[in-house]
Amino acid sequence: MMEKRSIGGLEVYSATPAEASEKQPLLFVHGAFAGGWMWTETFMPYFMQAGYACHALSLRGHGGSEGRERIAWHSVTDYVDDLAQIAAWVEEREGRAPVLIGHSMGGFIVQKYLERAAVPGAVLLCSVPPQGLIAAQFHLLLQKPQLFAEINRILTGEYTDTDTLRQALFAGEVDEAMLQAWLSQMQNESQRAIWDMSMFNLPLVWLMHRSPMLILGAEKDMLVPAFLVQSTAHTYGLSCHLFRDMGHAVTHEKEWPQVAAAIRDWLSTLPA
Repeated sequence: MMEKRSIGGLEVYSATPAEASEKQPLLFVHGAFAGGWMWTETFMPYFMQAGYACHALSLRGHGGSEGRERIAWHSVTDYVDDLAQIAAWVEEREGRAPVLIGHSMGGFIVQKYLERAAVPGAVLLCSVPPQGLIAAQFHLLLQKPQLFAEINRILTGEYTDTDTLRQALFAGEVDEAMLQAWLSQMQNESQRAIWDMSMFNLPLVWLMHRSPMLILGAEKDMLVPAFLVQSTAHTYGLSCHLFRDMGHAVTHEKEWPQVAAAIRDWLSTLPA
């Protein structure tokens, strides 16, 4: 059963197994233009059935969280504060610290959180790399200039069309009802946070706690291309896995269970 509540002004979705489990709880962190809702139809039910207590927050200004009217001014540090608040709440509720799973901007927020604290594990899913967004922005500008322009329209609060959303997020066959639902819930993003992720507040790798980390990406990702996923892995001295024929929204590609299964298998290797 999916529950939704407000914790200190932040929207939190929760899905917990019927029976108590010794498995680490999971805390999902969404990407830009989205909210905690992006995890509720696929990954959260999947992992709940696998015995994991699942929680997903909406960062301030996103989804049903407070601060939408000030969205343009929220910083990456603000978002990390939000993650810290909900991680502490999950630990108190579940009796153990959560594994963090961050998609895109959410993966960047997870990396910044690791400057503050160690976690049982961290999954970076099509994550903004520790070197920031600039390489991704130039790559998109050169490869798909029209798409680059449309994404910047979303940033300023103008909503794009379905074809642009499909091109930006998906590589494979897309369920039209799901695509329309995603489009209806998309929102503008903090321009300050985008600048922070571009150059002004990049992860301080030498200060980060080296928690167990899984790095995953998508072969046909237009927003965080494969070479940047590989760069992230190289930064942390790890390998990465790229899912073939998938785009940025791996949580909703037709083959999303492959991604969830890879995370599940990795979770099983973590210390109890």
